Amino acid sequence: MADGGFDSDGRSYNNAHDLWAEEIGGGEEEKRVWYNKGISYWQSVEASMDGVLGGFGHLNETDVKGNCGSGVGRVTKNLLLRYFNEVDLVEPVKHLLEAAHGSLASENNMIEDAHKAVNFYCLPLQEFTPEVGRYDVIWIQWCIGQLTDDDFIAFFERAKAGFKPHGFFFLKENFAKAGFVYDKEDHSITRSIRYFKDLFEKCGLHVIDIKCQEDFPGELFAVKMFALEPEETKQTTESMAEKQSIKHVTDKRKRFSGGRKKKQSNMPAVIK
Repeated sequence: MADGGFDSDGRSYNNAHDLWAEEIGGGEEEKRVWYNKGISYWQSVEASMDGVLGGFGHLNETDVKGNCGSGVGRVTKNLLLRYFNEVDLVEPVKHLLEAAHGSLASENNMIEDAHKAVNFYCLPLQEFTPEVGRYDVIWIQWCIGQLTDDDFIAFFERAKAGFKPHGFFFLKENFAKAGFVYDKEDHSITRSIRYFKDLFEKCGLHVIDIKCQEDFPGELFAVKMFALEPEETKQTTESMAEKQSIKHVTDKRKRFSGGRKKKQSNMPAVIK
């Protein structure tokens, strides 16, 4: 990642490598301390919409409407349970996950049995490994910024195995205009589109579509939504489409020829 960035104290970095070298060095212990600082920040946050949205709880409806870490379960409750039979939540902060469980347990009693929050995993994303072949969609919203680049890549590589055929990722995240911005309070990094795409390539992910969240206040970071699929899924889909196209052309030729022997090119023919 060649582009530079800065942190919330105004310090500049030539590139992301310099940032990570400064913050975590090369050791696992330094990385563990760095992650613990991020968890500590969120442990001090109130388990409410206002808390998880940084005082912008009134944007919940706008956020959900804009959608094509689980936090307190607001996206699960207001969006995912409408479309999926089962939803699992991953959240490393215990009191936020407990709030989600309490909210969604009552929700489970109010909706039909076919749509339920099933599993609640109290784990950080860098330690979570999805069950093989369980998911149609893996939804990642406002949490990937807590991961270092190497854990970002490792998570997506592990998570691919969690898909059913033709499953895909949905990633919704703040983005920087260029390079990156490192927030020293909650220990998160806001990446640029170029930075994201560089990591997606390293993860072996194909960008299906990108959309911008509308109607957020101008003082906030802009928010992008990415639909992503593993490159192997893309290649399989393209191969199937190519085979279908070849079959369609072959069938069309058979219909045109009527199964008869090929006529010489200078002989008249009627296409039925």
